[in-house]
Amino acid sequence: MNNKIKPSTIVFKVSDNIKEMMIKHYEDMKCEKTPPYAIFQVKDYDCVTTLYESGKVMFQGIGADIEASFWTEQERVLNNKIIDTSSKDKEKKEKDKKDEHKVFINESSVGSDEVGTGDYFGPLVVTASFVSKENISFMQDLGVRDSKKLTDDKIIQIAPKLIKKIPHTTIVLSNKEYNDYHSTDVNMNKIKAILHNKCLLSVIKKDNVSYSKIVVDQFEPEKSYYAHIAKVPERVTNITFMTKAEDQCMSVAASSIISRYIFLKEMKKLSERFGIEMPLGASSMVDEVGATLVTKHGKDILKEIAKLNFKNTEKIEEIIKTRK
Repeated sequence: MNNKIKPSTIVFKVSDNIKEMMIKHYEDMKCEKTPPYAIFQVKDYDCVTTLYESGKVMFQGIGADIEASFWTEQERVLNNKIIDTSSKDKEKKEKDKKDEHKVFINESSVGSDEVGTGDYFGPLVVTASFVSKENISFMQDLGVRDSKKLTDDKIIQIAPKLIKKIPHTTIVLSNKEYNDYHSTDVNMNKIKAILHNKCLLSVIKKDNVSYSKIVVDQFEPEKSYYAHIAKVPERVTNITFMTKAEDQCMSVAASSIISRYIFLKEMKKLSERFGIEMPLGASSMVDEVGATLVTKHGKDILKEIAKLNFKNTEKIEEIIKTRK
């Protein structure tokens, strides 16, 4: 069976703050020669990245979706901006969906969110929750809001209470499963869409779940999300997609906190297993720890505990070479 990932080209325009981040991020990787009107060009074995003076950035190669997804996520988190990388003609079709994007704090809702997409180590965790109007005061008393604004200590304190009280479904995708998915022509956003759909289906089928809205914390355009789940047997389609939904919808806030709590527990298990503090994210500290683990346990350990498509895998290999 031929499961080779096909090369692709992804082009979009970045915001000024992301443009500056990219210049700094790729500073030590730039090619000596650049195309006309380009600020820099970087050539990796699986992706060529070119940033132009206009702010347009182009990713080319089999790793284009991974490299691009990191920067579209920065746009989403820092600028509340969703970039559609699924089509080449981006006619700014972003209508003002103000009716859809109103606040749902006081409504019974089902909402989903995920954790682990930016972390090299640890699983991908997706949760969908149902919060009824009757449970909104309970949520408010706990101080529930966007899990990204809560300390890990606070999440560890309140998540068990949410898990006990709020109907929910969580899927933990192990690194091995993630790597198996990604060895075929399936990217991160497709994996996320499939898992969100599974969790949402499970929650809305639970007893006594009566909701007015289904909300997903938006990680890519609506059209692309539905394309990702087009072939699954059962689909939830009456979804309101919102950026920063944790601040506006109690069920998404609950899902965000539960997902984060479970992810932190999984990371703690890894730390205890290897006797080393497993760092979050995808920083140079992650590379150092990864190199130490590979030296001690062999390269195959990464298939079990890391997302191999991240650039950290290459960096770990380079560190090991320099240590020999």
